[in-house]
Amino acid sequence: MLKVILAGATALAIAGSTLVYAQQSSGHDPAGPERRGQHQRWQMSAEDAEAFSDARIAALKAGLRLTPEQEKNWPAIEAAMRELSKDRIARMEERRKQREARGDQPRERDILASLRQRAEIMGKRAAGLSRLADAAEPLYKSLDDGQKRRLAMLTRNMRMGAGHHWRHHREHGPRGDRER
Repeated sequence: MLKVILAGATALAIAGSTLVYAQQSSGHDPAGPERRGQHQRWQMSAEDAEAFSDARIAALKAGLRLTPEQEKNWPAIEAAMRELSKDRIARMEERRKQREARGDQPRERDILASLRQRAEIMGKRAAGLSRLADAAEPLYKSLDDGQKRRLAMLTRNMRMGAGHHWRHHREHGPRGDRER
């Protein structure tokens, strides 16, 4: 029980501190007065993303309260989760570098290139999710009803579509218009 509380408190502390940082930093823009009228967003660094990933994985493991027999199946699951996270962080860093290279210039959109790029990303993610499912199957079959219920609750934000609402508002604003 202490592990679950500690993992949850750690995840909340990390999330809370980043929100406080984001709120504090939004009142001051070191770029100067020419950008002060625009909405400034906190950008997660690769280090931040890795820390959040580590916290999610630790919280998941602690929340499941695995038996010694079930623990034997955990390393494969953790490796698959870390691989998915590593790929997501690499994509995030690539987008950040592209934004920095563009500066204040708007992004030129080639709809066909965007579709192909999205298909490639989805294919890689699908392969990673398939590896995760394969790695998780032996453990999942050994979970009791309580562990399965906790698994569902602990992974609800990792499932397809979760977080979309937050990303949509971050990218498009509350009215659906793209912020710039």
